[in-house]
Amino acid sequence: MDKLLRESGVEFEKINYYLQPLSEKKLRELIKKMGIKPRDLLRSGEPVYRELGLVKKDFRDDEIISLMVQHPDLIQRPIVERGERAVLGRPIENVRPLLEEKS
Repeated sequence: MDKLLRESGVEFEKINYYLQPLSEKKLRELIKKMGIKPRDLLRSGEPVYRELGLVKKDFRDDEIISLMVQHPDLIQRPIVERGERAVLGRPIENVRPLLEEKS
């Protein structure tokens, strides 16, 4: 992802959310910009996903967001944000249309 962003000539800031945790407000903003449900951003392969019982569908969106803030391992990554849009950077092809837009 770093290589793609550098080669695109777009200025970017890389944020390690383990060192700079996402706030609930920022996570909600990213989810809205991505146009997805919070559950769509969950990493279902993580041990904490199973430990918290997230396989069950009876969690509200607010609960899922709160758990992602508390347990960053649950968040799919990388997330690339540009202007009023954001996309999950996997596969990397998801990012190309975002980079081609004028900010």
